[in-house]
Amino acid sequence: MATQDYTLDVQTNDNKLTVASYSAPLSTLKLEGAAVTVVASGFLDPSKNSNGPAFGLYAALPAGGDLVALPPVDGPKARVQIIHNSADAAADSVDVYLNGDLLLNDFAFRNATSYVDVPATQEIKVAVAAKNSMSVNDAIESFDYNLGINETYVIVAEGIVSTSGYSPATPFDLKVYAMGREEATNTMNTDVLVHHGSTDAPCVDVEEASAGRLVDNACYGDFSNYLELPTDDYQLIVKDTTGMNEVAAFNAPLKQLSLEGKALVVVASGFLAPENNSNGPAFGLYVALPTGGEMVELPASSNASVNTIDLKSIGLFPNPANDRIQLEGVHGQNTHVRIIDNFGRNVMETEVRDGVLNISNLNTGSYYLQIKQDNETIGFSRFIKL
Repeated sequence: MATQDYTLDVQTNDNKLTVASYSAPLSTLKLEGAAVTVVASGFLDPSKNSNGPAFGLYAALPAGGDLVALPPVDGPKARVQIIHNSADAAADSVDVYLNGDLLLNDFAFRNATSYVDVPATQEIKVAVAAKNSMSVNDAIESFDYNLGINETYVIVAEGIVSTSGYSPATPFDLKVYAMGREEATNTMNTDVLVHHGSTDAPCVDVEEASAGRLVDNACYGDFSNYLELPTDDYQLIVKDTTGMNEVAAFNAPLKQLSLEGKALVVVASGFLAPENNSNGPAFGLYVALPTGGEMVELPASSNASVNTIDLKSIGLFPNPANDRIQLEGVHGQNTHVRIIDNFGRNVMETEVRDGVLNISNLNTGSYYLQIKQDNETIGFSRFIKL
């Protein structure tokens, strides 16, 4: 081949997956007229091979001697979403470090990142420190990982940091799911990964009011497999594993929120007995969207209704709208709304009187509307601002 500087991509034999990329600077190294042997060496997954040398491309020159490592080009990556689910007041916000560098500053409880690129096929260290930390040396805990190339992971931070005030005081940890999804496998479905992250909740089953059992015997720290659900509105009933006692029930309005084609993580969060846990946040189910941001609370339900107001009865008129929206079926003076954009960001919170919501300050676009009365979520809707 012509003596130039090249980039070599190492791919699977179907050309669908690039394992790694390396620079081959033949011109820069003035190798005109030379014959060079390039060797693929080492392990893609050192953790499964006695922590041996990592994979790389090495050049053997005709003069012999040590092989020359070809430099990696923007090394191999994995995709990771991090969810903060530690309900301990001492960890209400945390700083997260990756390989000693600050990755997330003041990362708040019940928030999630979007999926981000992190180094793969090499040892990485994730460290968690209290908010306002000065450096990685202030870390509460550190965790080592070696992630697969082009794999997608969900990492949930949870457990208790404090030495007293919580029962049980389950130690702080990062729970990892290694087969995450950023979108549904079928565009007509919503794929849902369920995670049990409530330290004082028993092992549970999750049933759907009409479809039956969805998750079987999930204990603290467990992930389900992805549930590939037709995009509809569901009622989720959480029971202990005897099937006799209902722990809680929630509405999952996947259709109302237009979540076709999305992949979500639903996390059991908070305490069943806040009075035994420093009066911390109460138990609930919270949704992490793939775009990250503040997690969306699923509204509490009963077999008959949601706090006496049927979710389906809450309509918006007009929709699309320019300046104001009327919330149909919502009355009273204690109505609170939270507006979330398509990136999961909380863009507005306000009290609504007489069911009229002023949206004149919003940019044109599509939004989710979460509706609360007396601090209880009673419904969700979606609207378009013109």
